[in-house]
Amino acid sequence: MTCPRVALTMGEPAGIGPDILLAGALNQVWAQRVVIGDPVVLEARARMLGMEVELIQYDPDAPIRPCKAGQLLYLHQPLAVPAVKPGTPAPRNSDCVVSAIERAADGCMSGEFHAMVTGPVSKSAIAAAGHKFTGHTEYIANYCGSLSPVMMLVNDFARVALVTTHLPLNQVAGCITRPRLRDVIRVVADDMQAKFDIAEPRLLVCGINPHAGEGGLLGMEENEIVIPVIDELKAEGLDLAGPVPADTAFTAASLENTDAVISMYHDQGLPVLKSHGFGNTVNVTLGLPIIRTSVDHGTAFDLAGTGRADAGSMCAAVDLAIHLAR
Repeated sequence: MTCPRVALTMGEPAGIGPDILLAGALNQVWAQRVVIGDPVVLEARARMLGMEVELIQYDPDAPIRPCKAGQLLYLHQPLAVPAVKPGTPAPRNSDCVVSAIERAADGCMSGEFHAMVTGPVSKSAIAAAGHKFTGHTEYIANYCGSLSPVMMLVNDFARVALVTTHLPLNQVAGCITRPRLRDVIRVVADDMQAKFDIAEPRLLVCGINPHAGEGGLLGMEENEIVIPVIDELKAEGLDLAGPVPADTAFTAASLENTDAVISMYHDQGLPVLKSHGFGNTVNVTLGLPIIRTSVDHGTAFDLAGTGRADAGSMCAAVDLAIHLAR
């Protein structure tokens, strides 16, 4: 593939999604970038930010050519409330936010797009519009018919995949079962091979409890769930280490021979990862029939339209999507 076509969603239009899409468009990339959204919003935000970005209507039948720096193709999807006020979401626009995600996924599944990159959304605004939406990962997986999606965040420091994602802490242990852990490890191993071109991925599995349970003294989940699954998958030929206490899993020595870390819950692995590269970290959904990446941050309503939003994660997400597609 010489030039992939990548679908971009702006996410919540009142957040920094439009800002970082426009800022990213100022860079040259070897891909055709197509934002699914309302050009009225992009034009208004570009004027507000003093950015010169040429918006070109997307023609699916035209040859795929890389966008020049300062160019952005758009697939017109009008908002219900196009007069967007930065920092103030309009719940009526949430239907369009969700539709953009679905359009990008449809295009990836049909082969029209080679990858999709999603901007940050407001879960509360989407919920206020009546949608059941706990996050991009789960929504896109359900839409694509994937039964075992895995959220993985990537930067130059490490790759961290999550067994559980957006759950209250008091529900985490109950959701880490042998079937779920087994599925996550297999999905990560498979996609490390298929998408990241790592022939024999080396995976490090964190424990759930402090000190990985201390032999049962600090919890039995390691003995009853984690260790049996690791032993089972090792017997199948997977290269696994663990369970490793989370407070030592991210040391240089632990990561030296590790291709990905399996973290048991959101705030076990992600704070460490983001402390080594917030703003340059990419969210990748594994276990999908398509390639989907995303930014590592939220809508940042307080920064929308101010010119202070950092587009680093969006640029990194686009770069990784292009790399995986090619």
